[in-house]
Amino acid sequence: MTQFPLDIFAQTRTPFYFYDLNLLQATLTEIKQSVSQPHIHVHYAIKANANPEILKVIKENGFGVDCVSGGEVEAALNAGFAADKIVFAGVGKSDWEIELGLDNNISCFNVESAAELDVIQEIAQIKGKTARVALRVNPNVDAHTHHYITTGLAENKFGISLDMLDSVIERCMVSPNIELLGLHFHIGSQITEIHPFERLCQRVNELQDKYESQGIKFSSINVGGGLGIDYNNPDENPIPDFKAYFSTFEQHLKLRPGQQLHFELGRSIVGQCGSLITKVLYVKEGVAKKFAIVDAGFTELIRPALYQAHHKIENLTSNSTKTHKYDVVGPICESSDRFGEAEILPTTSRGDLIALRSAGAYGEIMASQYNCRKLPQSIYAK
Repeated sequence: MTQFPLDIFAQTRTPFYFYDLNLLQATLTEIKQSVSQPHIHVHYAIKANANPEILKVIKENGFGVDCVSGGEVEAALNAGFAADKIVFAGVGKSDWEIELGLDNNISCFNVESAAELDVIQEIAQIKGKTARVALRVNPNVDAHTHHYITTGLAENKFGISLDMLDSVIERCMVSPNIELLGLHFHIGSQITEIHPFERLCQRVNELQDKYESQGIKFSSINVGGGLGIDYNNPDENPIPDFKAYFSTFEQHLKLRPGQQLHFELGRSIVGQCGSLITKVLYVKEGVAKKFAIVDAGFTELIRPALYQAHHKIENLTSNSTKTHKYDVVGPICESSDRFGEAEILPTTSRGDLIALRSAGAYGEIMASQYNCRKLPQSIYAK
């Protein structure tokens, strides 16, 4: 359970991000205890949160990094991650980003189209390098999550469709500067059911059997990430059930001898260790409702506006035993700038501190300066 240091909060300008690094360490320890086998590699999906203090803890625990931009590759290298633990995905890698990966000899490019493969081959040839690649396959597996973060269906922009995979593999085989390591998959984010991962395993098994019958073997399989967190009960479930998650792949995925298995986890690692702390500016009495107007907005936490997501909202400083319903809204000049409707909170007043929980993933990293707002600072409990 996260403990909030209210004495420090009282001296800190709101809004700000608060990170419980003890919980982060406990989460990383749980992952390591769940995957002790040397052929399993966990890469942190840096798009969830690139805060330097967060990256420092993750690096010290021996994890790799999954990147989706050149900027993320640079952030990983600057944080001290070894290049041979960096994998680079993304549907739109620009030339300079590909050059960056090649120049630093990163572990692998996760290639998402035949067109991208051709460009990587061309740049690698000019540089006299060999690009190690895995082909991101679109397995047409429904993750049963929000349509904005479903990535594995046939109509999504991500990955290579199953009916085009044969030709792209053949292209790899004849490209002199390409080394095909294996196949890469990612079916979506915030997945809270095990069944989609089981179906993914079945699809991977089918593809491996097919290509093995043709004499094509892969040294690496990357199943992505996507494991969700409990946004409603962050204190009751601060750490996801990693044992059940990893055991699903152990039970259902038929790896070949010597094959390496890669995971790319983001939200499940950092989501619960972070909160957005904001202050109540006004309590506005409406005709039929009350509004708690706070000084944080979707510039600091965009998920509710972008995904219609809900984060648990807590009043940290009210001592009242009475409760009321409040619409908790921000100051941004947009009607979508709201964190919750009819939230049951203790009597809330101007100056109260509000915590928006489970903001460690896709909070700080997606912050913007819309309305010319300043980016918030971060503080930590160690």
